[in-house]
Amino acid sequence: MTITKLAWRDLVPDTESYQELFAQPDLAKEHDFILSDTQPRLHYALEQTLSPWTTSPFMLLKAPEEAEYLALMADAVRQLQPEADNVFGGQYRIVGSDVTFEPAKTADENFAATGDVITAEWAEAEQLFGCLRHFNGSLSIQPGLVHKANGGVLIISLRTLLAQPLLWMRLKNIVTHQRFDWVAYDESRPLPVAVPSMPLSLKVILTGDRESLADFQEMEPELADQAVYSEFEDNIQIADADDVTQWCQWVLAVAERFALPTPAADAWTGLIREATRDTGDQETLPLCPLWISKQLREVGVISGSGEFTGEQFAQMLAQREWREGYLADRMQDEILLEQILVETEGERVGQINALSVIEFPGHPRAFGEPSRISCVIHIGDGEFTDVERKAELGGNIHAKGMMIMQAFLMSQLQLEQQLPFSASLTFEQSYSEVDGDSASMAELCAVISALADVPINQSIAITGSVDQFGRAQPVGGLNEKIEGFFSICQQRGFSGKQGVIIPAPNARHLSLSQAVLDAVEAEQFSIWAIEDITDALPLLTNQVWDGEVQTTLMQAIQDRIAQAMQQDARHRYPWPLRWLSWFSPN
Repeated sequence: MTITKLAWRDLVPDTESYQELFAQPDLAKEHDFILSDTQPRLHYALEQTLSPWTTSPFMLLKAPEEAEYLALMADAVRQLQPEADNVFGGQYRIVGSDVTFEPAKTADENFAATGDVITAEWAEAEQLFGCLRHFNGSLSIQPGLVHKANGGVLIISLRTLLAQPLLWMRLKNIVTHQRFDWVAYDESRPLPVAVPSMPLSLKVILTGDRESLADFQEMEPELADQAVYSEFEDNIQIADADDVTQWCQWVLAVAERFALPTPAADAWTGLIREATRDTGDQETLPLCPLWISKQLREVGVISGSGEFTGEQFAQMLAQREWREGYLADRMQDEILLEQILVETEGERVGQINALSVIEFPGHPRAFGEPSRISCVIHIGDGEFTDVERKAELGGNIHAKGMMIMQAFLMSQLQLEQQLPFSASLTFEQSYSEVDGDSASMAELCAVISALADVPINQSIAITGSVDQFGRAQPVGGLNEKIEGFFSICQQRGFSGKQGVIIPAPNARHLSLSQAVLDAVEAEQFSIWAIEDITDALPLLTNQVWDGEVQTTLMQAIQDRIAQAMQQDARHRYPWPLRWLSWFSPN
């Protein structure tokens, strides 16, 4: 039996070990935005792309197609590019209806470029390729993004090119042939004059999400195979102080790049706790510049420019939770007003508090809510009726969890024939679709309670999935689930016996609110980490599953099965012939 009662320090990432690091004055020094530390694979891919020996002038980058990412990539490419003394492009001269082109001599000419890095989150044809206008006999030619990036790099989102296939075909032709030809956008209205071509050499980084990259690969399989590929990694694994230093410097570099406030020494703890909530892992921190800049911008409303304190960051998080908390508060009110029945005291047979996460489309914050699962046992043929499935409210993964749970019971009880009971399981007062297997451990405990006729402690909630051997498996949304049940217990008043059971592998995913930490430290609320269903049952029922003790849950179930089979044997014959059962070996 492995039951671990978690201390408050286990419920948040370790930041105490790094307090000296946060206080170091050189942590806040100016930082060059270099990817080699936090994005080594991407850094190497950019070096390959910029090399004259690259396999392709195109690079495919899996990254969000947002302006912040494009700007950071542009900064990284500029740092890796060798300084160019050459001037690319040239000068178009217009004399009446005659247009001539001369190679560039200085960077001041209208189609001259110096090998810069140009980004485009979205571009139309005229923005990308320039335009030629003829109005009242006057002719004008304006450069596009490809001309400004001549000799350098164009970073463009894939959605621009996938939504406008003709743009992609022309861009591909320009990059492949290293020549820009003026063409009319409207075939019915050709160019009013002949315009000479110009040499144009550039490399292109195509940025998109996984789906966009898959669409591009299907459209251009040969080019995708030759292109350099890399990904912007969403997070960094924390193993030691060096990793924490790298992440802190990344945050400071993002803040410097977008002119945002920076954390003071006492603010890093709160920022790291919020960061691990985002990643769902105490040893993983996010590198997403959008997430980082959102935190810094929101706290900047309170702190202004410069540094912000830990108290100011905590104030910002509390204000955000209140601002986004309307739905969560209304759902909790339904429980507190007993419109949704969830008991947090007493004991019930076949009833248990499971934990679930609710996500509404269009709502930014997921929140936890306890769910009451009940199980009813009656004489039958061993069928486990999933009410959600029967009502077409249960998904396939939930149905799989039910079958795994049934397999565990059949294996543990070692029955030579079918179980003489049938079970009916349901999520009470649930009127929407239920899916996932994160409640399978709670459902199994409810079945065991109903079969053994042993009550379950309602002051404890449980989450986790279970395999066919009864081992606890990790699930998602732990922080929201625990805080949802904690909030109900807090508002009803702590009894000192309330708590939550979670799978042991989920312990590393915890980053709970300060209110939960304080209650755990004061022993008002408990969180237990278990490795097996047999570890959860003593906490819930005060009885062990199996062993050498006098009373076990398995023995209670087996006794009840034996009684049911004896009763079935007595009633096997019609009442005039029941005397035959007297001679039955049973």
